Amino acid sequence: MGASILDGVMLAKKVRESVAADVQSWVARGNRAPKLQVILVGENPASSAYVGAKTRACADVGIVSDTLVLPDTVSEQELTEVIGQFNRDEATDGILVQLPIPAHITPLSVIEAIDYRKDVDGFHPMNVGRMSVGQPSFRPCTPAGIIEMLRHYSITTKGKHAVVVGASNIVGSPAAILLSRENTTGKATTTICHKFTKDLTKHTIGADILIVAVGQPGLITGQMVKEGVVVIDVGITRVADHTTERGYRLTGDCDFDSVSEKASWITPVPGGVGPMTVAMLMKNTLLAAKKSIYPR
Repeated sequence: MGASILDGVMLAKKVRESVAADVQSWVARGNRAPKLQVILVGENPASSAYVGAKTRACADVGIVSDTLVLPDTVSEQELTEVIGQFNRDEATDGILVQLPIPAHITPLSVIEAIDYRKDVDGFHPMNVGRMSVGQPSFRPCTPAGIIEMLRHYSITTKGKHAVVVGASNIVGSPAAILLSRENTTGKATTTICHKFTKDLTKHTIGADILIVAVGQPGLITGQMVKEGVVVIDVGITRVADHTTERGYRLTGDCDFDSVSEKASWITPVPGGVGPMTVAMLMKNTLLAAKKSIYPR
């Protein structure tokens, strides 16, 4: 008996439809449409594709978006000065600097340069800190999308053992925090594993909920999970496959075939967490426009 699919495409469509209706109502009351300012440094093809998906989503829900492309030779000071201009622009509600950025620029300096009230990615230390103590904040989009998915499918997290493989500040760490503070489906007991964790299977085999966000194809196999586990596969990697028209296929961090034989629920790759990340960005941008989290 195989796992049931956690359909991120379907759920993201519902979230975006809800945001679109809310935006329409917001504008009908005499407010301007929300605006998202995207900053892209360099011409990384993958980053450009992600930005394209985000701006198309904005258009779908009625959010105005603008993308500023800067050369990859831009200095850290120049980039933070540009961010400062958008911080002061009252017509800009949300600011997103597409990661990764060139190695000569410190990511944290860029994140901290964004006004936390416009930080729709949810990466600013102010938002991370408020999230950690259960206060209203912009939540990182991928972890927020995971929580939304668990709620939609009525997957109970109360008292469950949630294991997160990958300790990044973008996905792994905030996902563990949100699960430990989740009120709708209940607070989970969380374990974070990372590249220094010894005997990974010892931890994953005991997981009731397993979130994997490493970017290493096939890291988790069926032998590493127990029957009935809920698996959220965040990883997405291009793997060469000459049998396809594109010459590659997208795969996650889990060996889907073997893991899905034992899991009760599992996200596909693609079509799982990715669409939810973009949908939650739309939600955060609307919240920024409404100033409902940080009134000004």
